[in-house]
Amino acid sequence: MSEDRKRLILDLDTGVDDALALAYVLGSPEIELVAVVASYGNVAAKTAARNTLSLLTMLGHPEIPVYLGADRALSATRPFSPPSGVVRIHGKNGLGNQRPEAWCYTKPKDGLDFLVEALGSQGQSRGARKDEADSGQESRALRAPVLYVPTGPLTNLATVLVRAPELVRELSQVTFMGGALAVPGNVTALAEANIHNDPEAADVVFGLGVPTRMIGLDVTHQVVLTRDDTAHWRELDTSTGAFFADMTDHYINIYEQNNPHLGGCALHDPLAVAAAIDPTLVGCLSTNLRVELDGPARGRVVCDPDHLRDDKKNTEVALTVDAPRFLDEFRTRVGRALRQAGEPF
Repeated sequence: MSEDRKRLILDLDTGVDDALALAYVLGSPEIELVAVVASYGNVAAKTAARNTLSLLTMLGHPEIPVYLGADRALSATRPFSPPSGVVRIHGKNGLGNQRPEAWCYTKPKDGLDFLVEALGSQGQSRGARKDEADSGQESRALRAPVLYVPTGPLTNLATVLVRAPELVRELSQVTFMGGALAVPGNVTALAEANIHNDPEAADVVFGLGVPTRMIGLDVTHQVVLTRDDTAHWRELDTSTGAFFADMTDHYINIYEQNNPHLGGCALHDPLAVAAAIDPTLVGCLSTNLRVELDGPARGRVVCDPDHLRDDKKNTEVALTVDAPRFLDEFRTRVGRALRQAGEPF
């Protein structure tokens, strides 16, 4: 494995756009996917783990480990179950009701323990290099700096920061998909789904001063995939291409009903991954954030009025995006992943 490749950990609530983000990563030659932590949001946590394992097998990478993260919000008393509106968007199984041929399920290890070790290793890696040659492959992957991209609620990150507060000092920037700063929400008029699923977790992350990059609805609604794109996947004449086309067409169909003005489906999670890999894709406002926790504004992300004048700004909020360049890269990278994995009918 080339030592100049960027290492990445995905934290997915594996629905349709998470599946597209996974394919984007696997089609990115400069990226080594170290692991995936599966959590709740688009689906229940165990379903997210099962979906991720199945997709990795389908895409030709069954060796990548999958860990099980949180199954509920910080303040919840029972495991998360997706509401009917979310089931309608992503399908009953989270994958547009398409059943993977590589359907599989094994019991993943604890994702929170993994994240404490993996994210904590970043600080160690900056000062300890002499014994890397004697380390195993997994140890090297954990010791090198790693990109961490959560595309669901921030519950896993908040939990590990409370468990191991020293990580706040050691973390490099976390790029997450969530929030809506200058546009309406998609769950309520003010709140975006990932933040709304666990506002307390997001507020913990922001309040601790973790360096973050927010890829929210402000930019993800500017990058849209159409049926012309999924038609190209079908032209690959492979089972993998057909699966991704059918899955994404289900997603587009719901967007055509709910957001017909977009002309396709928003690429929420793939854009977050892309911005982690190449931050020049987005233009950002540097600020400090907090989350409204009470009343009708619950889940709304706002600039923290108590820290507007602070010299140190902990979050970069993406407000602009080079949509043509991102969409071109998305088509290239996902197409590469599907061609490499696909078996002819």
